[in-house]
Amino acid sequence: DVIVAGGVESMSLIPMGGDRWSPNPVMMTEMPQVYTSMGLTAENVAAQFEVSRTDQDAFALRSHQKALHAINHGHFTAEIIPLTVTDTVYQDGETHTHKTVFDTDEGPRADTSLEALASLPPVFRRGGSVTAGNSSQMSDGAAATILMGEDRMRELNLTPMARLLGFSVAGVPPQIMGIGPVEAIPNVLKQVGLRLDDIGLIELNEAFAAQSLAVMRKLGLNQDRVNANGGAIALGHPLGCSGAKLTATLLHEMQRRRIRYGMVTMCVGGGMGAAGVFENLLL
Repeated sequence: DVIVAGGVESMSLIPMGGDRWSPNPVMMTEMPQVYTSMGLTAENVAAQFEVSRTDQDAFALRSHQKALHAINHGHFTAEIIPLTVTDTVYQDGETHTHKTVFDTDEGPRADTSLEALASLPPVFRRGGSVTAGNSSQMSDGAAATILMGEDRMRELNLTPMARLLGFSVAGVPPQIMGIGPVEAIPNVLKQVGLRLDDIGLIELNEAFAAQSLAVMRKLGLNQDRVNANGGAIALGHPLGCSGAKLTATLLHEMQRRRIRYGMVTMCVGGGMGAAGVFENLLL
């Protein structure tokens, strides 16, 4: 009746992809689309749902601007646990130890602009629109969430932040995996008996600007309710921790804005979407 859910990802230590890969022979023959690279899935989404390069770059810029505003106004302070990092170097025959308190996301760039983003070349398809600037960053990170049964919570005299009302996953074609939330969101709303208009805040994982915009347009999401403090394009997308990290951000922002219902949703490589709905219990 007590669960710690979360994860850690160190993308800086993952080897670059290349020719050394070992696909399943049967899958490669019968379903080669499952091996479509994530960048190419974003290009496919951009083409199929007519998301322009200009719109992708503008979305990316807004992600950085919102993230920087949130950092400067302390919106992430309550959800980040400061970590003291010790760095030891040997120089001029002596050992020097430096300690740094790490408490702020490093990804958001104050120096980016539409002009800078527009100057970046496409990196996944010749003549494409998906660039390093309008894709989520490679980053390291960790996050955790505690889920607890109501009886156990009362026994321990704890005050919950929110209640998880429902969770849903859905499958989509692997080659356009980025639209996964388009299927998962209606499923979970039906499950919990709510309408999209009831959801005051949404954390939509920004794997790529192309898929984020496609999802928002397809579902008619109110952009003012989506990623209020920026998203993965600015803040990073450490895969193993993204779900818990977005949940932490959502719950703290729901508390700050006194919003009753919020949602976390994301696409999943291989052709899935996931979505969960939370109710604020601190109103």
